[in-house]
Amino acid sequence: MVDFLLRLARIVLENVLSQMMQQFNTVNEQAINPLKMIIQAVVGGFWIGKGADAFVEELSSLAIPGVGEVAEHIHTMHHNVSAARDIIERADEEVERLVHSRLFDAFAFY
Repeated sequence: MVDFLLRLARIVLENVLSQMMQQFNTVNEQAINPLKMIIQAVVGGFWIGKGADAFVEELSSLAIPGVGEVAEHIHTMHHNVSAARDIIERADEEVERLVHSRLFDAFAFY
């Protein structure tokens, strides 16, 4: 039963990690890239004047970095959860190895 629960937990964790990367990609594709395209259009002459310059400055200095921070937080969380998973798996393997070695030592199985 414990093995089943551990396998299930690992499957759920891998699904969560996959969804995090999907969210990271979504932020890039649906937020940052369109903002960059808008800037390119304005800079390319779609809109001219002080308002256009202020708009580009606002997007470049506030909006894109803000959305980029969200993407970075998602990436950092993904990295941290992956590292925690790796630590737990190594600890689990070490405990299993120690238990098996102690059992074999205690009962002298060869």
